[in-house]
Amino acid sequence: MTGGSTYIVSLPIKWVRENGLSAGDALVLSSNDNSSLMLAAESIDCLTPQHSQVEISLTGNPGDDFRVLVSNYLIGYDVISIVSTKGFTADERKFIKESARRRLIGIEIVEESRNKLVLQSLLNYKDISLEKSINTMFRIISSMHEDVLIALMDNDMELAYDVIQRDDDVDRFYLLTVRQLKASVDNSSLAQKIGIDSSKDCLGYRLVTKSMERVGDHVQRIAQNIIEMDSPIDSCDEIIQLGNLSLDIFSDSVNALYDVDSDFANRIIERSNKNVDIISRIYHNQSDNNSFPGEQKRNILLSFQRISEYSADIAEIIINMHAKRLKDSAS
Repeated sequence: MTGGSTYIVSLPIKWVRENGLSAGDALVLSSNDNSSLMLAAESIDCLTPQHSQVEISLTGNPGDDFRVLVSNYLIGYDVISIVSTKGFTADERKFIKESARRRLIGIEIVEESRNKLVLQSLLNYKDISLEKSINTMFRIISSMHEDVLIALMDNDMELAYDVIQRDDDVDRFYLLTVRQLKASVDNSSLAQKIGIDSSKDCLGYRLVTKSMERVGDHVQRIAQNIIEMDSPIDSCDEIIQLGNLSLDIFSDSVNALYDVDSDFANRIIERSNKNVDIISRIYHNQSDNNSFPGEQKRNILLSFQRISEYSADIAEIIINMHAKRLKDSAS
C-alpha cells in the first residue's frame, strides 16, 4: 500500500520484456466476472485475431474430418492446416473446400498443396456483433418459415427446395455465434465489445441460438415433406393456421430476448403450450382416420409442434436470464 489508499502489484520482468514495455508505458486493466483482473499492453487489441494455429490430419472419413475442422473453428483457431500424408484426392479436396465455404463464415483457403490445405478465418470479431448474428439467423429462419407456408398452400416445389438450401445459412450463423460465445467466455473485454453485458450470459445465449438452429431444421423438414406431397393445402386449413401461430410464437420469443422481459416470456410459454395441445389433439384424433391426409401432413404437424416447443424454451431461458440479472443487481 502506498499513500494510505492505493495498492501496488509488481509486474513479472519476463512478461514486461516479452511485451516490449518500459517505464511510462500505458497498460489496460479489465475486471472480469469471476473477480479476476486482466492486464494487457495498451498496444494489444483484444479484438484483433492473433492467428492461433492448429494442424489436423485427414482420416479419410469426410464426415469425421469436417466435424474436426468445425470443432477447431469453434474453439477459436484462426489458421487451420489440414494435412494428408498420402495426398488429397480430388473428391476430398472438393468436399473440404466446399463444406468450409458453405458452413463456416469468414473461412478462406489461403494455401494449397498436394498434401496440405490451409484455411484461415478472415473475420475480425469487431466486424459483427452477437446481436447482429442472432438477428440474421432470425431473419433467415422467419423468411424460410413464411415461404414454407406459401409452398404448402401452392404445392410450390421450387420454393420448397429453396427453403431447404437456406438452412445452410442458418447453420453458418449458428456456428459463428458459438465461436463468438466461446471466445467471450475466455475474454470479458471481447464479450462487452460484441454486445454481451456479462460473460455470465454466454450460456443463455448459447442455448437460445441452439433452439433457433433447431427451429430452422424443422422448417427444412417441413419443406422436405412438401416435396413428397402431390397436392397443396387450402389456405383455410387448420394446419396453415397452426403454422402461422407457430411462426408468431417463434418471432415473439426472439424479439423478447434483448428486452429480457419475463412477463412477456411467460405469455409466450402459455401460447406455446396451447398451440402444442391443439396440434397434439389433431394429430392423435386423426392419425388413425383413413380420411386424414397422409404421413407428410402428420410430419408437418409435428414440426410445427416442435417449433412452438423450442420457442417456449427460448422464452424460459429469457426468464432465467432476467432472474440472474436481478440477483446480480441486488448483490
